[in-house]
Amino acid sequence: MESEKKGMFDWYFKSNLLIRILIGLVLGAIVGMVAGDSILWVKPLGDIFVRLLKMIVMPIILTTLVVGAASISPAELGKVGVKIVVFYLLTSAFAVAVGLLMGNLFHPGLGLDLGVIGEAAGRALEKPSLAKTFLNIIPTNPFGALSGGDVLPTIFFAIMFGLGISYLKISKNSRIQEAGELLFKMFDGAAEAMYKIVGWVLQYAPIGVFALLAVVFAQQGAKAIGPLGTVTFACFLGYIIHLIVVYGGILTLNKLGLFTFLRGAKEAMITAFVTRSSSGTLPVSMSNADENLGVAKNVYSFTLPLGATINMDGTAIYQGVCALFIGFAVGLPLNFAQQMTVILTAVLASIGTAGVPGAGAIMLLLVLDSVGLPIEQGSPVAAAYAMILGIDAILDMGRTCLNVTGDLVGSTVVAKSEKLLDLSKWSK
Repeated sequence: MESEKKGMFDWYFKSNLLIRILIGLVLGAIVGMVAGDSILWVKPLGDIFVRLLKMIVMPIILTTLVVGAASISPAELGKVGVKIVVFYLLTSAFAVAVGLLMGNLFHPGLGLDLGVIGEAAGRALEKPSLAKTFLNIIPTNPFGALSGGDVLPTIFFAIMFGLGISYLKISKNSRIQEAGELLFKMFDGAAEAMYKIVGWVLQYAPIGVFALLAVVFAQQGAKAIGPLGTVTFACFLGYIIHLIVVYGGILTLNKLGLFTFLRGAKEAMITAFVTRSSSGTLPVSMSNADENLGVAKNVYSFTLPLGATINMDGTAIYQGVCALFIGFAVGLPLNFAQQMTVILTAVLASIGTAGVPGAGAIMLLLVLDSVGLPIEQGSPVAAAYAMILGIDAILDMGRTCLNVTGDLVGSTVVAKSEKLLDLSKWSK
């Protein structure tokens, strides 16, 4: 029997993808720390990976969400929708509380002298409007929202359009019913084509991961020393506590194992960590939910895109720690009432926060404003905020990883409650 011909790159394409990604992650961190600025020439390689992920995000959201909304009856969609929104909001509230607990334990920024950097770092920054955020959920031009990469309006339109198709499919008029079936098949086929493209993009992931990590560690590694090291430690400890206590507890209550879940979600978690984009990780999250965790497509195609926009548990922990850091740094520690305001504002603000790199830093502006620490040009608050921005890439990796993990936990739990979870995936 003639042996199969081996391709030149078989050693790459036929090896385990996760191992390749992990190798890229470790090598990127080491090379970035050792080589410093001399490795910045690899930045375009990382940018290519991020651009590839962004390229497929909006088509994935539109096609899968339309198919998901059209696949189940409006009554079932309503039940899934209510359950996942309640899950996202409650876990986000717990997350801010965890962040505040970390901040109160470690007192980041206490005694920090901001005088030397206050004037240089201060600058006028635009504060997002909460009312405008809610209004912008409804697109005036859905095609403009789609082409502009506006996730929340696209989600809203896709759900409406999918619901419309679901009603067409059950129409007693044969012509309308056939039109509904045709539309459904078109979007279902488009979604399948996007899954193929996702597979191709993931083959480039190890190279992109290496470049992204090398640049981050070359530019940011040394800045996480001193007072900012405390912020970094407090945030990451908060992320771990939330993962084990909150997510682990929820999975245990639903008779699902945390370690089994982590094995199934690891590719999405690592991708989120290195790309720092919940939206950009969506294709990988969907793949893990389907193939590894056994979540039904008509659940995850709705819950994951929604979670990429409104579920920001890692970001919420970041808000708690960083709000306290800035309060301590400027000599105005937050009292109990202010800390409760941080919880409420962070949960509400998370609804309109885009799942893209650095979005949490923008959301922090709204949280600071709500507790009487507005950012003004030349102010100590602006200086403290600028310091946070200096290490934001490192904090963002951890918080985005937790955000995506929360999306997958919520999708899994809701699917189990609706008897739409393949439990055979959990018995391996």
